[in-house]
Amino acid sequence: MTQFIGSFSEISANYNVALVDLWGCVHNGMAIHRGAEAALQGFRQNGGYVVLVTNAPRPRDAVQARLDEMGLARDAYDAIATSGDAAQEAMLIGAVGQRIWHLGPQKDDGFFTDLPEWAKDHAPITRVGFEEAEGIVCTGPFDEMNEVPADYRGRFLSAKARGLQLLCANPDIVVDYGDRRIYCAGALAQLYDEMGGESLYFGKPHPPIYDLARRLAAQAGLRLIEDRVIAIGDGIATDIKGGAGEGFDTLFITSGLAAAEFGPDPDAPDPDRLAAWIARQESPPTYAMARLR
Repeated sequence: MTQFIGSFSEISANYNVALVDLWGCVHNGMAIHRGAEAALQGFRQNGGYVVLVTNAPRPRDAVQARLDEMGLARDAYDAIATSGDAAQEAMLIGAVGQRIWHLGPQKDDGFFTDLPEWAKDHAPITRVGFEEAEGIVCTGPFDEMNEVPADYRGRFLSAKARGLQLLCANPDIVVDYGDRRIYCAGALAQLYDEMGGESLYFGKPHPPIYDLARRLAAQAGLRLIEDRVIAIGDGIATDIKGGAGEGFDTLFITSGLAAAEFGPDPDAPDPDRLAAWIARQESPPTYAMARLR
């Protein structure tokens, strides 16, 4: 049964590693949630290790640069594991071919240009037009503020007919950018699957991003022992399902993607509505709280 808590410090002593979602948990796409920042700083001050685990379709250096711009303190985390890094590894070893059509905004170009040192030992990946492509790498819609998945049905019909695989660099379906909800790469990949195409996923809730988090923790001399790790986030189908699938305890942040399900005040979710909603979920969280703090 899910336990509702008011502060991360109520349970944090039970864990030595926290795998923490970014969008909807630490920030809203525009501003840092200072309560979350303080909670993570406190966890680390007491010996905890924080891995920011994000479905951002960009390498960790780009994500860190954006967090610096937003003002997240460096002492709030130890490492960053991104869906972009996990998916990039797959792309570089040829998971969807060597000639790639990039479906995504220009801001994600770093996925193809910010490459790890070991990439030089593999055949180069070349971005080409759709008609020349052997596979698709999807980081999101071209115009994420205005487009919807259905805008790509025609292109996907052609891709399916040619047998192209789609590498999804961000399995999130939607995120909230401030007070506006926008579609992510996961929504496009989902549509492609529904149309009979084949999509490959590397971010939450799928294992590759957790394997990456394990490697990052190992570099610090830590092993992710299941009952000493907690996965935190606002995505029941990504953060919570993924963490539970790895055997970790989970902490669901109710003020994120599903906030409207729990009443008009994101800081005071209705207990009955929350309990009823959680009862319908495939992966009920271990804990829930309004905001990470």
